[in-house]
Amino acid sequence: MINFSDEQEKLVLSDEIKDAAASAIELAAREEGVTGSFEVDVLVVDNEGIREINSDTRNKDEVTDVLSFPMIEYEEGSVFKDEHQGKKFPAQYYNGEELMLGDIVVSLERASEQAVEFGHSLKREFCYLVVHSMLHLLGYDHMEDEDKSRMRKREEEILGMLEISRE
Repeated sequence: MINFSDEQEKLVLSDEIKDAAASAIELAAREEGVTGSFEVDVLVVDNEGIREINSDTRNKDEVTDVLSFPMIEYEEGSVFKDEHQGKKFPAQYYNGEELMLGDIVVSLERASEQAVEFGHSLKREFCYLVVHSMLHLLGYDHMEDEDKSRMRKREEEILGMLEISRE
C-alpha cells in the first residue's frame, strides 16, 4: 500500500503525478526484490515543512527536496535485494501482512523549483525524487562515489522503464 498525505497548500499535487509516483514506487520495490505486499508512506510538504523535518530529524536547518526514513537496517554496502530478498522479517516490520519499508517526505515546492531549474516536468522531478528515496528505503546510499554511481544508474534504469525521461 502506498499512502499519500499532502500537507501543503502552495501547489496542487495532481492525480497524474500521484499515480505516476505510485507506479514508480511499485516498480522500484519490485525491481529491487520486494515480493508480496508492502507499505510506503509519502508525505508531501512545502519548503518550510521539509526544513522543519530536516532540522528535527537530522539537525540540518535547511530546505531539501526529499527525505527518506527506512524501517529496515542494512549492512554497509548492502541493499534489500542482496540481503533480504525472499526472507521473512520479524513481526515489528509488518503492518498486518504488509512489509513496512519506510517513509518518504517530498517538498513539492522544491520539486517544482528543481523542475524549472533542470528544464523538465514536475512529474519527472517528483518521480525522480520518490525513486531516489525508495532506493534509500531499500538500502542504497550515495556517500561514496562508487555507491553514488550505482544508485544513479538504478534511478535512471527505473525511470527509463516507466518512460519518464528528462524531457
